[in-house]
Amino acid sequence: MSLSAFTRLGLMVVWLFIPLTLSAAVTNIKVEDTVVKMPLAKGVSMDDAVNSMKLRANIDNMKLVAELPLSKQIEAMGKKVRRIDIYQFCDPLTAQTMVEANINFAAYLPCRIALVEDAKGQGWLVMMNLDILLHGTNLTTQLKTQAGKVRDALMGIMQAGANGDL
Repeated sequence: MSLSAFTRLGLMVVWLFIPLTLSAAVTNIKVEDTVVKMPLAKGVSMDDAVNSMKLRANIDNMKLVAELPLSKQIEAMGKKVRRIDIYQFCDPLTAQTMVEANINFAAYLPCRIALVEDAKGQGWLVMMNLDILLHGTNLTTQLKTQAGKVRDALMGIMQAGANGDL
C-alpha cells in the first residue's frame, strides 16, 4: 500500500519535530539532579571505603560483578589523574525481571557506584538516582518493590563506604 504525498509529508514533519522536542527537554536536565553523591567522612580512606562497600554488598546479597580502575588505565596511558574507580553491583534476579519487563532497563545494568577523588583530594561516592528511574516508568507494584529494595541496598552500600562502616 502506497502512502499519499500528504501522509509522507506529515510523517517527515513528525520525524523532524521529535528531535527538536527531545533536544529542548535534554537541555533542561542538570546532571547534578540525576545522581546521589556522598563525601567520604573525615578519616575514611578511599581504600577503606571500597572495602566497606564490598562487605556491605556481600551482607545485602548484592553481587560485585565488575571493578573498573579507570584511573589506573589512564595512568597506564601516561597521564596523571586523580582516582576514579567504578564498582558495578547487581541483584541478578531483579535485573533479569526488570529486563524481561522492559528491555530498555538493560541500559541501566548493572548498578554503578563511582569512587571519585576531587581536586581537593576529597573522596566521593556517586551513583545514578534510581528514584528517577523508578518513578518515571510503568512498573508493576511488585517490580517497583523489588527495584526499591535494590535501590535501598545500593544506598546502604554507599553509606557504608562513605562512613567506613564494617
